[in-house]
Amino acid sequence: MLYLIGSWPVCLLLFSHLNFISSSLNFTFLKFHLQVRCQAWKEVSGKDIKFVNLDVAKDYDLLVQLLKEEKPDSVVHFAEQRAAPYSMKSSKGKRYTVENNVAGANNLCCAVIDSELDIHIVHLGTMGVYGYGTSGGEIPEGYIDVTLPGGRTSNILHPAYPGSVYHATKCLDAILWQFYQKNDGLRITDLHQGIVWGTNTPQTKLDERLVNRFDYDGDYGTVLNRFLMQGAMGVPLTVYGTGGQTRGFIHISDTARCLEIAVNNPPKKGERVEIFNQIAETARVRDIAQMVADLTGVEAQFLPNPRQEADENELDVSNRKFCNLGLDPITLDAGLFDEVTEVVKKYKSRCNPRKILPASFWNKKRAEECANLDPNSIVIKDDEPTKTAA
Repeated sequence: MLYLIGSWPVCLLLFSHLNFISSSLNFTFLKFHLQVRCQAWKEVSGKDIKFVNLDVAKDYDLLVQLLKEEKPDSVVHFAEQRAAPYSMKSSKGKRYTVENNVAGANNLCCAVIDSELDIHIVHLGTMGVYGYGTSGGEIPEGYIDVTLPGGRTSNILHPAYPGSVYHATKCLDAILWQFYQKNDGLRITDLHQGIVWGTNTPQTKLDERLVNRFDYDGDYGTVLNRFLMQGAMGVPLTVYGTGGQTRGFIHISDTARCLEIAVNNPPKKGERVEIFNQIAETARVRDIAQMVADLTGVEAQFLPNPRQEADENELDVSNRKFCNLGLDPITLDAGLFDEVTEVVKKYKSRCNPRKILPASFWNKKRAEECANLDPNSIVIKDDEPTKTAA
């Protein structure tokens, strides 16, 4: 994994190495080595970002040493395998996801303890820990009021209901955070993030070498970015199942803003794990597809769902904590899609249309239902042969 000392003073950022590997499977703009990106940031901002390459899940002694040397106030933990489809691709993907994510989270807690420093851990979690459904009302931020037998009331961690091995590791993380806060007094913030869309923040726009990766494939491509890429390329939008899945969304600029707010508002020593729902709004996938279809003129194509999930679900989520701390969230707007489509068109030569259809299936039944999907059937509009008059 990669370890960055990043955007905020005395703040360490942990990133998974999978986030930075350029692959033919991904429509990625991280063609520049991280050292080049660090230099680019220095040139445009005058600020240094130090880069250290270590595996958080394996290089424990180096992690402890780094914490002792840098003495950060906060560690932002992004160092986990981040894709639900990849975690369901095979037994190898499932095992790697658990071994990497859970070991990394546990190592970080142990390293903070062994460093003997009062370091605030900020973890990028997921809305998927709640499951995608409804408990009869708004999903609160992390903790839920319950009535126990005998009429006793309590406020407990919201029940976990993961939909993939990836989501299961985030649930296991949540239990680890609770234990280490209770047992060792660690200060921890867990961010339950929705689906990220967009490609740039105000900072990454300053230099092309800082532009974020853009994944469109079936394993790593988040749904709205995937639709925008398909619309810009003239490829039918790939809607899974009925498209009735309701999801939470957040623009990448708001992701960065939420991290800043979380770092600047740590829980006090002895306080329970702070949990934020890091989303701007919720929307149904088919409604998002219609929005993009209206914008681009590209029709939606409904495919068999590779995932084991409900055809339809409601999702009502609280995000009041971030809003009360100053977040004015960016909501889905066709005008904001222009930035994404401009980036896609600029780099469209890198797109491999054979990677667009889903390639990871939740179980044997789902794989059988998707067996007729042909990766070679996807043709970019500009690559279609010109029709001649009869």
